[in-house]
Amino acid sequence: IAMIDLLAKDLEKEMTEAETGEKEAQADYEAMMKESAAKRTADAASLAEKSGAKADAEGALEDHKGHLGSAGKEHMATMKYIASLHAECDWLLQYFDVRKEARAGEIDSLVKAKAVLSGADYSLVQTRVHHFLGRSA
Repeated sequence: IAMIDLLAKDLEKEMTEAETGEKEAQADYEAMMKESAAKRTADAASLAEKSGAKADAEGALEDHKGHLGSAGKEHMATMKYIASLHAECDWLLQYFDVRKEARAGEIDSLVKAKAVLSGADYSLVQTRVHHFLGRSA
């Protein structure tokens, strides 16, 4: 009988320990579930915020791509205009001496025409030196 009483006490003690352990485990589980719910809520808010930021960044990226395209076209037009100016300047530099000589000839002709109109006679005046067969003396 003493042994049965001892076994009953041990069994009762183990049952009390098991109940206490189960209550502590249940409390730990509930605390963990509360923490998990709070973390899930924070993660959902963070996800929504990051999704909004991503959408804003993608919108800004599309705007920048549009501006890049228009800026590229404008740059190409500017480069084309610069090339045309460069070609025009090259032509002016290349033919400067010819144009200068032609302008001097025109001025000389205008001076002589004015003189003729004023009564001067240039009919026997030699204006250029001609060499035989185009050779210089």
